[in-house]
Amino acid sequence: MQTTETPRIWIGCLASYNAGTLHGEWIDATDADEIYEAIDSILKSSPEPNAEEWIICDHENFCGISIYQYASIEEVARLGALVQLYGEACAAFAAHVGQKDATADDFDDHFRGHWDTEQAFAEELFDECYSLDSLPESIRCYFDYAAFSRDLFINDFYAVDAREGGVYVFCR
Repeated sequence: MQTTETPRIWIGCLASYNAGTLHGEWIDATDADEIYEAIDSILKSSPEPNAEEWIICDHENFCGISIYQYASIEEVARLGALVQLYGEACAAFAAHVGQKDATADDFDDHFRGHWDTEQAFAEELFDECYSLDSLPESIRCYFDYAAFSRDLFINDFYAVDAREGGVYVFCR
């Protein structure tokens, strides 16, 4: 489930920006200490004297998570590490629960996988817990996977569309 591209942010020196030049660089955004070290290096190498302030000018490979100009480095690194580890599914989870509340433990607790449809998830869940074959023939024909799926996703689960198709399924 790991992404192939590391989440990154472009950090710019605000003094340089205000002076009309761009001075900064792309930084891997998965470790707060490494980000702070890179920011320090950018500010020290600034063409503007006494550069002290920085700004996040851009971001990439966060699978749809928005990173704001003045987001805390700790939050950026936490989200970057989650996306690096879990990919787009984690971004979908963060969008649902809120970026500030998305953690690896919560993701692990709630994520049930990638499925073609909600009904495909429901069918496999039913088959793991029960066997349609174990039901008497007179009852088997009445079982409705679509209705079962609908009921599951009313209270117990939710699904988020995946960019590559299908859905990510999470328990509530």
